[in-house]
Amino acid sequence: MTASTFDTLSAARELKAAGIEAEHAEAIAGTVRQATAADRGELATKADLVTAIADLKADMLKVAIGVAIGVVIANATLTAVLVFGALRLLQP
Repeated sequence: MTASTFDTLSAARELKAAGIEAEHAEAIAGTVRQATAADRGELATKADLVTAIADLKADMLKVAIGVAIGVVIANATLTAVLVFGALRLLQP
Protein backbone atom coordinates (compact mmCIF):
# COMPACT_ATOMS: atom_id res chain seq x y z
CA MET A 1 0.00 0.00 0.00
CA THR A 2 1.42 3.39 -0.88
CA ALA A 3 1.45 6.04 1.79
CA SER A 4 -0.32 9.22 0.86
CA THR A 5 0.50 12.55 2.41
CA PHE A 6 -1.94 15.28 3.24
CA ASP A 7 -0.73 18.85 2.96
CA THR A 8 -2.46 20.59 5.86
CA LEU A 9 -1.06 24.00 4.96
CA SER A 10 -2.41 23.83 1.43
CA ALA A 11 -5.76 22.50 2.66
CA ALA A 12 -6.07 25.25 5.26
CA ARG A 13 -5.26 27.89 2.62
CA GLU A 14 -7.92 26.47 0.29
CA LEU A 15 -10.49 26.46 3.08
CA LYS A 16 -9.61 30.06 4.00
CA ALA A 17 -9.92 31.06 0.35
CA ALA A 18 -13.38 29.47 0.32
CA GLY A 19 -14.44 31.77 3.16
CA ILE A 20 -13.85 29.61 6.21
CA GLU A 21 -12.27 31.37 9.18
CA ALA A 22 -8.56 30.64 9.69
CA GLU A 23 -9.05 28.91 13.05
CA HIS A 24 -11.74 26.61 11.64
CA ALA A 25 -9.79 25.94 8.44
CA GLU A 26 -6.73 24.89 10.46
CA ALA A 27 -8.85 22.66 12.73
CA ILE A 28 -10.48 20.98 9.73
CA ALA A 29 -7.13 20.44 8.00
CA GLY A 30 -5.66 19.03 11.23
CA THR A 31 -8.57 16.65 11.68
CA VAL A 32 -8.28 15.39 8.11
CA ARG A 33 -4.54 14.91 8.65
CA GLN A 34 -5.18 12.80 11.75
CA ALA A 35 -7.75 10.73 9.92
CA THR A 36 -5.45 10.05 6.98
CA ALA A 37 -2.53 9.25 9.28
CA ALA A 38 -4.52 6.67 11.27
CA ASP A 39 -2.99 3.25 11.76
CA ARG A 40 -3.62 1.44 8.51
CA GLY A 41 -2.25 -1.81 9.86
CA GLU A 42 -5.75 -2.81 10.92
CA LEU A 43 -7.27 -2.35 7.48
CA ALA A 44 -8.00 -5.47 5.48
CA THR A 45 -6.06 -5.93 2.28
CA LYS A 46 -7.39 -7.54 -0.87
CA ALA A 47 -5.36 -10.66 -0.01
CA ASP A 48 -6.98 -10.76 3.45
CA LEU A 49 -10.44 -10.63 1.90
CA VAL A 50 -9.61 -13.28 -0.71
CA THR A 51 -8.35 -15.59 2.04
CA ALA A 52 -11.39 -14.96 4.24
CA ILE A 53 -13.76 -15.64 1.34
CA ALA A 54 -11.91 -18.85 0.45
CA ASP A 55 -12.12 -20.01 4.08
CA LEU A 56 -15.83 -19.18 4.16
CA LYS A 57 -16.44 -21.13 0.95
CA ALA A 58 -14.59 -24.14 2.37
CA ASP A 59 -16.67 -23.99 5.56
CA MET A 60 -19.89 -23.70 3.56
CA LEU A 61 -18.88 -26.70 1.45
CA LYS A 62 -18.27 -28.76 4.60
CA VAL A 63 -21.71 -27.83 5.91
CA ALA A 64 -23.36 -28.64 2.57
CA ILE A 65 -21.64 -32.04 2.45
CA GLY A 66 -22.71 -32.73 6.04
CA VAL A 67 -26.32 -31.84 5.24
CA ALA A 68 -26.26 -33.99 2.09
CA ILE A 69 -24.93 -36.97 4.05
CA GLY A 70 -27.59 -36.42 6.71
CA VAL A 71 -30.32 -36.35 4.07
CA VAL A 72 -29.01 -39.57 2.50
CA ILE A 73 -28.89 -41.31 5.88
CA ALA A 74 -32.38 -40.09 6.80
CA ASN A 75 -33.70 -41.20 3.41
CA ALA A 76 -32.07 -44.62 3.72
CA THR A 77 -33.44 -45.05 7.25
CA LEU A 78 -36.95 -44.05 6.22
CA THR A 79 -36.81 -46.36 3.20
CA ALA A 80 -35.63 -49.27 5.36
CA VAL A 81 -38.40 -48.65 7.89
CA LEU A 82 -41.03 -48.52 5.16
CA VAL A 83 -39.72 -51.63 3.40
CA PHE A 84 -39.47 -53.70 6.58
CA GLY A 85 -42.83 -52.40 7.75
CA ALA A 86 -44.42 -53.37 4.45
CA LEU A 87 -42.78 -56.82 4.58
CA ARG A 88 -44.05 -57.33 8.09
CA LEU A 89 -47.58 -56.44 7.02
CA LEU A 90 -47.38 -58.85 4.07
CA GLN A 91 -46.30 -61.83 6.18
CA PRO A 92 -49.06 -64.39 6.75
